[in-house]
Amino acid sequence: MKVWLLVLFLHTPHMPSVKYEASIYSKEDYCIQAQADFLNFYISKSQDYQDGVKVDAHCLEFESFPISKFLKSNV
Repeated sequence: MKVWLLVLFLHTPHMPSVKYEASIYSKEDYCIQAQADFLNFYISKSQDYQDGVKVDAHCLEFESFPISKFLKSNV
């Protein structure tokens, strides 16, 4: 079973590390839509926010064991 992992990288200047968040999706289209939604949300933030927080997002495909949530619905 192939699944998609959306990894969001958030970085705040003067902080010692990069923060990240990940979400899992059953189909590439869902991951790409979530990526676009997140990046549009970031763009809608104030310039002060964007100056202090830089973001990047990637959809990564990987093979997984069957995930029961994905077998029951489209997520």
